[in-house]
Amino acid sequence: MPGVSPERSFAATVLPHLDAAYNLARWLCRSPVDAEDVVQDAMLRAYRSFDQRRGDEVRPWLMRIVRNCCHDRAAQPHRRREAPLGAHAPELVFDGPDAEAQAVRASDARRLRATIATLPDEFREVLILREMEDLSYREIAEVVAVPIGTVMSRLARARALLKDKWMAEDNRGLR
Repeated sequence: MPGVSPERSFAATVLPHLDAAYNLARWLCRSPVDAEDVVQDAMLRAYRSFDQRRGDEVRPWLMRIVRNCCHDRAAQPHRRREAPLGAHAPELVFDGPDAEAQAVRASDARRLRATIATLPDEFREVLILREMEDLSYREIAEVVAVPIGTVMSRLARARALLKDKWMAEDNRGLR
C-alpha cells in the first residue's frame, strides 16, 4: 500500500485473518494454549517476512506459516500438550427456541469435533482449510505445498474417513 507504514499495511492485510489462523492452529495443535503460542509465532514470522511475500493473496500465505509453525512445534515433543479437541472448544448451538433441538445440535457438534480430531493430520488439515476456512483447492495446495490433485484426493479421503467413523459410531450406538 503506497504511502502507508509497513505496520499499518501488515495490520490491514494480515490481521483480518487472525481468527482463521487460530482456528487452523487449534485443530492442528489440539491444544488452545499451544494454538495461541503458534499463532503468536506465526504472526511474528509473517510480520518479519511481510515485505518478501509473493502474490497478493495473504490468507493462504498466512495459513502456510501457521501450518509450518504447528509442524515445528509438533517436532518438539517436550513442548506439545495435547488435549481432546472437544474438551476446550466453544460450544456450537442453535439459537432456536427448541431446547431439545439445541441439545441435539450441541451434542452433534461435539461429536463432529471429536471425530475430526481423530483424523490423521494430512487429512484433517485439508478438511479444516476447505470446510471451515473456505479456502479454494488452489489455496490449500499453496498452504500445504502439494499439488491440487493431492489436495483433492486428501479431501476426498478425509470426507470418507469422517463418514466411516461417524457411521461406525452410529452403529455402535444402535447395539
